[in-house]
Amino acid sequence: MDFLIDGPQNAPMLVLTHGSGAAMDSDFMNEFTALVVAHDICVARFEFAFMAGRRTTGKKRPPPKAEKLIAEFLAALTEVRSKNTGLSGADAPAIFIGGKSLGGRVASMMAQQCFDEKTIAGLVCLGYPFHPPGKSDKLRTGHFADYNCPSLICQGENDPFGKRSEIEHYDLPASFQFHWAPFGNHDMAPPKRSGLTRQDNWSLAAAAVGDFMKSQAL
Repeated sequence: MDFLIDGPQNAPMLVLTHGSGAAMDSDFMNEFTALVVAHDICVARFEFAFMAGRRTTGKKRPPPKAEKLIAEFLAALTEVRSKNTGLSGADAPAIFIGGKSLGGRVASMMAQQCFDEKTIAGLVCLGYPFHPPGKSDKLRTGHFADYNCPSLICQGENDPFGKRSEIEHYDLPASFQFHWAPFGNHDMAPPKRSGLTRQDNWSLAAAAVGDFMKSQAL
């Protein structure tokens, strides 16, 4: 499996993957990674096979169901942990898993087991898809029952996959923390009329990721 690894490898590490529409080196993934790395975090990015296949075939086939991607994410986590990057041993830096949209959903579906097994210290989701756009009754939260893995959700306030006004009424685990991107959409980008830029929102979200990971890694 191919990885893009940025940042100090003796720092807390975030194993991060993409969403359903854009690759691990999309503008969002590149820029957000750089912002997180600036907070002394190591980020290891990888791609699911369906996205890697788009590079070779040029065909944009839809992704598999999230459940079918868990094995790939587990394999990526195992490979990162086994690489000769100074991550082995009792004093190894803490590892977190997460992703953009679909990638975060997949990570969330394995996070509790990994946390219980002490292979990760927490979860980071960038724009969690709480429900399909326009279908707020079809929640993707069932797997959070009996969930206590420390988790940070960075979410645009106006994300069509889950707006702040909706999410604040959900019955979610006490271990969830939220960073709200003001006026943000699914990429956490605000409209121009807000007076904010996407870099403003991304910078604040990246700082929240850094603070969260360092607090959980202690």
